[in-house]
Amino acid sequence: MKIARRREWLQLGAAALALGGAGWSHRTAEAQSGTAAASFMARAFALRDQASAAGDQAYGAVVVQGGRIVGEGPSRVVTAIDPTAHAEMEAIRDAARRLGTPNLTGCVIYASSRPRPMCQAAAYWAGIDKYYFGSEASDGGAPRLGC
Repeated sequence: MKIARRREWLQLGAAALALGGAGWSHRTAEAQSGTAAASFMARAFALRDQASAAGDQAYGAVVVQGGRIVGEGPSRVVTAIDPTAHAEMEAIRDAARRLGTPNLTGCVIYASSRPRPMCQAAAYWAGIDKYYFGSEASDGGAPRLGC
């Protein structure tokens, strides 16, 4: 049953991505429709698959602001020979570049798995508001410092 639910959830997300995000408005993560949240998580899982296909660790993440993806990243730890190139770190870096600021207040991260302490700390210092992770889009709350 759980696999069927996940498949359905990811299919909804893929359908929403195909629409290009049309009609999404600026809302908090809690108020976003299930379809929007599913599309963000589906993209994180697509990036996870991309990382795996490239020979890297199977992780992916996106940063969302105002109902649109502003940063994304597959894991590049192996391919870039960089122990800090976790998917969340790559997504945060991408969002900061795209937005032209290290201050990502108002943004939310959707990640394929639970964040490690390094990624939590980076999200904290960037001002990320909230984390969602895993196939169930578990609410990780606000990023925290510490282990």
